[in-house]
Amino acid sequence: MTADNGRWIRNFVDGKFVEPDEHRGFGKVDPATGAVHARVHEADRPLVDRAVAAARRALDDGWASTAVRERAALLRRAADRIEERFEEFVAAEIADTGKPVTQARELDVARAVSNFRTFADVVAAAGQESFLTDLAGGRQALNYAVRKPLGVVAVIVPWNLPLLLLTWKIAPALACGNAVVVKPSEETPGTATLLAEVLAEVGLPAGVYNVLHGFGADSAGEFVTSHPGIDGVTFTGSSATGSHVMKTVAPRVRPVSFELGGKNAAIVFDDVDIDEALTGLTRSVFSNTGQVCLCTERVYVQRSVFDEIAGGLVERARGLRLGRPLDEATTTGPLISQTHLDKVLRYFELAEQAGAEVLTGGGVPRLGEDLDGGSWIEPTLWTGLTNADRVVREEIFGPVAALVPFDTEAEAIALANDTDYGLAASVWTNDLRRGHRVAQSMDVGMAWVNTWFLRDLRSPFGGAGLSGIGREGGESSLHFYTEPTNVCVQL
Repeated sequence: MTADNGRWIRNFVDGKFVEPDEHRGFGKVDPATGAVHARVHEADRPLVDRAVAAARRALDDGWASTAVRERAALLRRAADRIEERFEEFVAAEIADTGKPVTQARELDVARAVSNFRTFADVVAAAGQESFLTDLAGGRQALNYAVRKPLGVVAVIVPWNLPLLLLTWKIAPALACGNAVVVKPSEETPGTATLLAEVLAEVGLPAGVYNVLHGFGADSAGEFVTSHPGIDGVTFTGSSATGSHVMKTVAPRVRPVSFELGGKNAAIVFDDVDIDEALTGLTRSVFSNTGQVCLCTERVYVQRSVFDEIAGGLVERARGLRLGRPLDEATTTGPLISQTHLDKVLRYFELAEQAGAEVLTGGGVPRLGEDLDGGSWIEPTLWTGLTNADRVVREEIFGPVAALVPFDTEAEAIALANDTDYGLAASVWTNDLRRGHRVAQSMDVGMAWVNTWFLRDLRSPFGGAGLSGIGREGGESSLHFYTEPTNVCVQL
């Protein structure tokens, strides 16, 4: 990984790594052990200015007008090079997040490759609508649109799936001819920095991809999003931070694409395949230690199968294995930080105050040796809570869920939609008509039936309410990362 003698993780500006300022660094903590394993160079405002200027020069020097086929070919070369350096990316992802090696390989790095290849295909195949307008006297006018790059795009990436979500954003941005200034989470700086090496290796012009490390307020995040040279912002993270970013860009009326928090519901009907539902719910509640915006934190179960689902889910939760990330048997990693652990534990206290029954979990495990210094939490399930309780209303972002019984379909829909969020939902039933009906009744951006996290990267991705603004994926991404100019020609 790119660092100075293995000690510094550096910023990348105008095609080069920036030598760190010894007075502007912070520690990168291993979530699994709590040990500091690197120093990260925090970007100051002048370095942000340099990055934005470099991105603008890259556009003006020809990147914005590069032929689509050339940009698509470059994305495919990037995918190939990530595959060649696959295990380096796996190691960087684990160092960033502490997640199990199997997940880093099978999800995070594999999806990074897919993101580049998918958007290479999407941009190569994309077309534009045209219209013939009938005029008086038998004449016509031809209207057609020309799509141009948005410009310099700020890409603000969260810590939970840092490589996956970074490539999900920059692949379409680059495919459309934009230049990007990336601000990774301060918790997960490694993979964005390693990707800078790969993009330089495959021939991306200097200034098209820039990486700036730091924090949010009064640091790189604020400096980037408030910069007058930024033409648009794409952000994945908390609803509160998204609201702040929106206020920051509002005076300049810049476009934003936000995928924010979620308090996602699952509805389990009594005609479901029990084993299939338990397998799906185990994934949707506990994947990535619950640190996925799409994870389920509310599980509504029809009363006649409530005990069976609850008991089966408890058994599955107790079968998860917390342990060293490089152990192939490990299924569940730590939370990202001690700060986030403290937040999740506060919700444990709120659940207790609300009278919840803890079916499993509810505390901090002891794993022995150096792992006890990490940010570990037990997979946890509650009953006895209602939609009136904060634990059921607020996003926790951990391996937790409240199980709540219901009696009728209408009641389940009302319970699931009783939230300020609107990101995702899942419906579990063997009644095909019911599955379609209930999924379409969810006030969310994405609804699954008898599955979870199954994605076609060409389909729209995003949320409603506090869960975000706009859609990404397939041509939806192309719409955000370009500006159309309509040309009207009288014939």
